Amino acid sequence: MNEYTIITGASSGIGYELAHQLAAKKHNLILVARSQDKLESLQSKLKQKFGIEVLYLLYDLSEPNAAQDLYNEVKAHKYLVTGLINNAGFGEYGDFVEMPLKKDEEMIAVNITALVGLTKLFGADMVKLGKGRIMNVASILSFLPFPYYSIYSATKSFVLAFTETVSAELQGSGVSLTALCPGTVETPFHTDSMRKTNAMSANKPMPAAVVAEVGVELFLNGKGKKIVGFMNWFLSNLPRVTPDILMMKIKKNLASIKK
Repeated sequence: MNEYTIITGASSGIGYELAHQLAAKKHNLILVARSQDKLESLQSKLKQKFGIEVLYLLYDLSEPNAAQDLYNEVKAHKYLVTGLINNAGFGEYGDFVEMPLKKDEEMIAVNITALVGLTKLFGADMVKLGKGRIMNVASILSFLPFPYYSIYSATKSFVLAFTETVSAELQGSGVSLTALCPGTVETPFHTDSMRKTNAMSANKPMPAAVVAEVGVELFLNGKGKKIVGFMNWFLSNLPRVTPDILMMKIKKNLASIKK
């Protein structure tokens, strides 16, 4: 029976590049996103170029029960999933009290609720099988929560803590759980406001393909967490040696619109 790796948020950005790079290594894929046109195009390219099995499923992971529904569909088709990359996620920039509550709830649903659900459902199957790999995409903001990214920062802090603790529980099961922690990445994720911040000027976005290359290595062979890029590693360690009050002032300045 063919084995598959699921990639959520596969229609653009890091997910798109992860799909290409895993396909090049002959991994059969199940691509998940909301855009049928983009997924159909990606499916066709990967099948023709690499001669692998590529399936796609249309899901909006902000919807209630999305993880369970996706899992049920995979099981109904009897696809054997031994890999899962929880890449789907989104963020918003702005004052917390002014951001729409619905947008906050959707962010939590995608970045946390769906990720936890998919990890639990497919992870349980992998444990029974005695093998499998799961990679969750966290962020440098898992270590450096920024003002004006309050909900996003909190969700990514959750992703890292969740990944590390469940990984410890799964030791000896044959199932690995890792966390990829990129900084800013050149993807459609960034809004115009985000691009005007001091942080984006000081730490230029990395190409998605470069981040995906690190992610593929972590997913296939790595352990624990991986911060992408030396500068991001350096920034993520600043809170260890900087007083909290000063650190928050630095982060607020970085997160502010460049004048």
